Amino acid sequence: MTKPNTLFKEAFNACLDLVADHPVGSVLPSETDLGDKLKISRTTVRSVLTSLSDAGIVQWERRAKTVLRRPAREDYFAAEETNSLSAMIERSFMRRILSGGANPGDQINELELARDLGVSTSAVREFLIRFSRFGLIEKRRNSHWVLKGFTREFALELTEVREMFELRSATAFAQLPADHPAWTALDAVEAEHRALAERFDDDWRGFSQLDEKFHRMIHEASRNRFIIDFYDVIAMIFHYHYQWNKMDEKRRNRVAVDEHLDYIAALKRRSMMDVEFYCRKHLLSARETLLQSIAL
Repeated sequence: MTKPNTLFKEAFNACLDLVADHPVGSVLPSETDLGDKLKISRTTVRSVLTSLSDAGIVQWERRAKTVLRRPAREDYFAAEETNSLSAMIERSFMRRILSGGANPGDQINELELARDLGVSTSAVREFLIRFSRFGLIEKRRNSHWVLKGFTREFALELTEVREMFELRSATAFAQLPADHPAWTALDAVEAEHRALAERFDDDWRGFSQLDEKFHRMIHEASRNRFIIDFYDVIAMIFHYHYQWNKMDEKRRNRVAVDEHLDYIAALKRRSMMDVEFYCRKHLLSARETLLQSIAL
């Protein structure tokens, strides 16, 4: 279950991102504006500001909220402390599909899934309903759902939207300030890729979670709620559904690791031409993999 202060921790991290976009010495928006931007109450805004003040990040004196320093990576709450209930259910559900070798036609029971995850059936049902709109799962009687395949036309439409969103997000990432925490996170993801490459023959199946982590990081740089929300659908389909095609999976993962490293290098160079080239190259490989899985 989620912790009672998850909302505060999510709001605190979001406010750190907002502070990171302001130069030292500048003044933050009003409490009302902060509440509107972060989608939280004024009470939560004040709690966040108090913590920012205690951490020496912001000087808060009545209406004046002055930035004293840039947020550092250690200022943020860890991801596992800020996960929403929906995100937790999503990751658990994805992990089950991936590790359990799920196939089209397999059934999902709301009650069993909720009991195994330790959450309410209503939370599981909301999650499944959200994804049912995209044709990957379908509701059946008595709280049962079934995993479904999808058509080539659907996949082509999805990849077209994905490419537009990720190109926009990658461009936004490359334009982040040099001291933005996202660059530190990118360094960490790059190190994970290199470590996986070294032990690839023994751990090549571990690429899927790293793949999801990397692309989610790119999409979050857009700071666009619709792009970020859409990534849930991308993760469900690209990073899990196409793996039902196990043919040549090891080689495909090896190619993807190398493409990610080229992509990361382009982001670090901040070369918009290189970012677009390596982003398009990798997304083309993902599209081909997805279409091949549908053809089987």
